[in-house]
Amino acid sequence: MKRLIAFVFGALVLVAGWGFVEPRLVLDETHREASIPGLPEAWDGARIAVMADWQTGMWLANEGMIRRGIARVVAQAPAALLLAGDFLYQPVDEESAQEANEELEPEDLKEIEAQIARTVELLRPVLAAGIPVYAVLGNHDYLKEEFESAAVSGVADQLANALRSAGVTVLRNEAVALPPPKGRSPVAGARSLYLGGIDSLLAGRAEPERMLAAIPQGAPRLVLMHNPDVFAKLPASSAPLALAGHTHGGQMRVPGFPRWSWMALRASGRVTVDGWIHDYGAPGNRLYVNRGIGFSTAPMRINCPPELTWFTLRAQPSGETR
Repeated sequence: MKRLIAFVFGALVLVAGWGFVEPRLVLDETHREASIPGLPEAWDGARIAVMADWQTGMWLANEGMIRRGIARVVAQAPAALLLAGDFLYQPVDEESAQEANEELEPEDLKEIEAQIARTVELLRPVLAAGIPVYAVLGNHDYLKEEFESAAVSGVADQLANALRSAGVTVLRNEAVALPPPKGRSPVAGARSLYLGGIDSLLAGRAEPERMLAAIPQGAPRLVLMHNPDVFAKLPASSAPLALAGHTHGGQMRVPGFPRWSWMALRASGRVTVDGWIHDYGAPGNRLYVNRGIGFSTAPMRINCPPELTWFTLRAQPSGETR
């Protein structure tokens, strides 16, 4: 019995150790194709990159992997980089922000400012390379971790302003027309490709109707959000490609059983935590969930490496690439 206990304990130590190592060694660059109805000719075949969930304030944050991902984006020079929120991490305890916008303790404010500065600094190389960067905010950017905790919108505003000052387009229930990819000219009379961004669901700021109202009727579009639960609120055929993060892919998954994750085990029903999410949402809409880079609760991932997703946009239907 003692040998069995020792074996089990040793195995757990090894698994936990690998959980600290794996996310700092492996960056999964996932390649996908997506067809967009009415996609402008200038965008056909163009690539976009997607990253999510940096959580720079987490203890032992995965900043080395963020830098590696950004370096890959700079090297590959996509038409755009889309960031699906949660740049920050919850540094304040529950009692220090009981109500939205309550003044934070000086030490908390100093830590938040440091996280924002690190986030902007991590983005400097891709911005310097002239690659357009677009972002939405996540629940941790409001210092909100659970439904019961308070949202601190002042922090989210501070982050959004810092990102915008650096050159990032932050979409808070807004939409913008994307400029043609570098080196490509738009066809005369062609419609623009739009990107809509939805604000944080957990923070109570998600307004998908307002975002959709900013996109001309029938215009080709992409939709970016942090929490994939927002996807179910989108009307039919309003989001042919929707992109989200938030789940961390479950963060800790049973080897050999990738759908058996910590998140799935805690849920009451069937949960898909990364990749294409099938049989979900209204007809004509399609959702992809990125596993993100960082962590929640513990700075480890098991069988769930950080992900940088590359999407090739197509004007005609095409199969997925893996």
